Formats: sequence, structure tokens, C-alpha cells
Amino acid sequence: MPELSQESERGRSPAPFGLAEVTGPSMVPTLRHGDQLLVRYGGVVRPGDIVVLRHPFQQDLLVVKRAVERREGGWWVLGDNPYAGGDSTDYGVVPEELILGRAWLRFRPFEAGQRSPLAVLRWAVCAARPLLGDRSASRRLRAR
Repeated sequence: MPELSQESERGRSPAPFGLAEVTGPSMVPTLRHGDQLLVRYGGVVRPGDIVVLRHPFQQDLLVVKRAVERREGGWWVLGDNPYAGGDSTDYGVVPEELILGRAWLRFRPFEAGQRSPLAVLRWAVCAARPLLGDRSASRRLRAR
């Protein structure tokens, strides 16, 4: 994922929104490798929201996870793919100050092999999707 500027982290950026790119399979099936996210920096995070955060042990690494529940000391975050790892089951609760923003919109880039009119139409219909806080997914993930 691209590095965020210090100004946007502190909320002093002129634009409260930014872009992030998903890398890796940890959020499959909700997000795929290569998806672009429209992220709103700061703001309120609720259980079920997809958030962009700094990795607790590698602060220069940004991660995309689902905020499952608020616990003492911060947020418990999990990936939607239970086999990928790299979430709170590995590093515990993520402090609130490491949560940079909440993802609002997912944009799936056009794949080079899509040439038929039907494939282009299918891409156009599902390329951009809002990322709403999925309460049912949050409950499912909490049960793990």
C-alpha cells in the first residue's frame, strides 16, 4: 500500500480522503489483490468497518483489516480470509492511534483480458462498491 503523509495522519491534510491499494489475500472475498480503496482519514470506527492501519510491529507497513470489536487498549482486527493470518490473532489489540482511517469505497481495476462487451458490462456494474460496516460479518468473525 502507498505510504501516507505525516499531514494526513494528523488530520491536517486539506483532503480528508485518500487512496490505498490492497495487496495480498487477507481480505478475500470482500477485497482482492489490486483493489483500490477510498479511505476517509480519522473519524469514528465502528465494529464491522474496514480500516487502514499501521502494523503494530512494522510501523512503515499499512494494513487493511476489519475492525471487529473495541477492547481494552484498542481494536481487535481480523482479515476476512481465515487462512491468511496477519491480524490481531498474531499481534493482539491494535492501539487506537494506529488506526488511520476507514475504507468507504472499493474500486476494482479493469483486467486486461476483459474484451467482450459482456465482460466490460459486468466490470462496469461491479467495479465500484461502497464498503458498509457489515454487522453480520462482524458477528461471524467475532465467533472465531
